[in-house]
Formats: sequence, structure tokens, C-alpha cells
Amino acid sequence: MQVNEIIKRYGVVPVVVLNGVEETVPVLNRLRIGGLPIAEITFRTACAKDAVRLAVKTFPDMLIGAGTVITAEQCGEAAEAGAKFIVGPGFSAGVAEACKKRGLPYFPGCVTPSEIMTALSFGLNVLKFFPAQVYGGLKAINALGAAFPNVKFIPTGGVDNSNLAEYLSNPKVYAVGGSFMLKGDVQKTTEEAMEIVKKIRS
Repeated sequence: MQVNEIIKRYGVVPVVVLNGVEETVPVLNRLRIGGLPIAEITFRTACAKDAVRLAVKTFPDMLIGAGTVITAEQCGEAAEAGAKFIVGPGFSAGVAEACKKRGLPYFPGCVTPSEIMTALSFGLNVLKFFPAQVYGGLKAINALGAAFPNVKFIPTGGVDNSNLAEYLSNPKVYAVGGSFMLKGDVQKTTEEAMEIVKKIRS
């Protein structure tokens, strides 16, 4: 399956913040056992590149991407480490071009009509909506979706198992992102999320 198809099938993209490379295997293993073979390792910390490389090597059956990518340089580092997709908190023309050059799917954060139009001009129509709850949640997504019928969103921020079904039931929502399953019992929360996904998208 292609990257987009895998993300749509599982419905959830875990946003993984790692403070040390040694955290990579234990955290991703819990996600994997919980039934979610996807991880967006953020470039918020210094170990991100090495963590992506280790994750790709250790879990060849998982879809490993890089998140919080804000520069073309970071995109290059993530790609060199083996990342299969790139996520940004906002839109960057430099990152978009770097991803296009490398054939990597890019999911930029877009919350305004102008940002969405810019992303569309680069051929992108599956967009991160971040921070989702702050920018109006599903109400905003529905309004934007009416103006841009060919756009799908990955709302991130304020989404968890309590409202996951509501988000995934919306036809404008491609998948959701978040770090909610990384808090507390990772495996249990992930399993619960996957049960919700199965009910909505089976």
C-alpha cells in the first residue's frame, strides 16, 4: 500500500516526541503491539534524525515519518534517515519542493483559505489541520471543506479517544494526528483507538 492509503486505513498518526534515541524502540514497540504501525517522529528534539534512522531499521513493517519539519534542510535529514512522509505545523514552499524532489508525501499544516490555496498550487490536497480544536475543530473543517471539496484534512491537536469517532466519521477527515496515545498506558490507549477506527471505517 502507498503511504496515504496506510494512513487512511489506520486513521491515526501518532505524534511521537522523543527526548533520547533510547526511547525509540520501547515507544514504537508499544504502538505496534497496540495495532498501530505508524509513527510521526517530531523534529522538535536533537535526536530526531537518529531516532528516525533507528525506527526504520528496527521496525521495517512500520510506516515511519518525520513531523514538525519546518525547513528544507530538516526534510533532507529526515529523508536521509529513511522517513517515508513529512509533516509540518504550517506550510513551507521549501519543504514542499524538497518533498517533491524526493517523492515524499508532505502533509503541511493549513488552517486558512489562503494557506489551503497555496498548498493546492503545489499539488497537495491532504492537509494537516493544526491545532484543530483551537482553530474551530469540525465546525471549521466543514466550513473549509465546503469551499475546497477536493481537500481532506488530518486534524491534530485536541483529538483523543473521547472524540475520535466523531472526527473519523466526518467525510472531510482523512485521518487524525496526535500524541494522546503516548500518555499513560500507550498500548492500551492505542488498542482502544484502533477499536474505534474499526467501528467507523471497517
